Amino acid sequence: MLWTGENPPGYAHPGDAGADLVSTESFELAPGERRLVGTGVSIALPEGHAAFVVPRSGLAAKHGITIVNAPGTVDSGYRGEVKVALLNTDATTPYTVRVGDRIAQMIVMPVAQAVFTRVDALPDSVRGQGGFGSSGYGVTSEQEGTQA
Repeated sequence: MLWTGENPPGYAHPGDAGADLVSTESFELAPGERRLVGTGVSIALPEGHAAFVVPRSGLAAKHGITIVNAPGTVDSGYRGEVKVALLNTDATTPYTVRVGDRIAQMIVMPVAQAVFTRVDALPDSVRGQGGFGSSGYGVTSEQEGTQA
């Protein structure tokens, strides 16, 4: 993949799906604050691919730092700097970001463009119109292997 900028996206370990993106600026992110942060990287993705910018699990678990629009989508035709919309979800503790800190990961994947066809009705499915929460929240007694 082609890139320009200061710090190339990099994989921490062999086989990793996400390449780390780093901050080009130092700042403090107050509790509840969001900020658009530069990475100093621009990329040229092959046609038929997209990059998805996702939170780093360690920052989320340890400090409550996430990405507002996770995943952020980078289309193959975009040539500007990849930026990250960070959010501090911690209610009381600010988080300090320094130049060079790993702030997000970028996952590059092939994507298909759908052909949308208007119809009067959709075919039936097992799920139907069941949406948010339709599959439940807890383990059923059948899944636990016990009788209800």
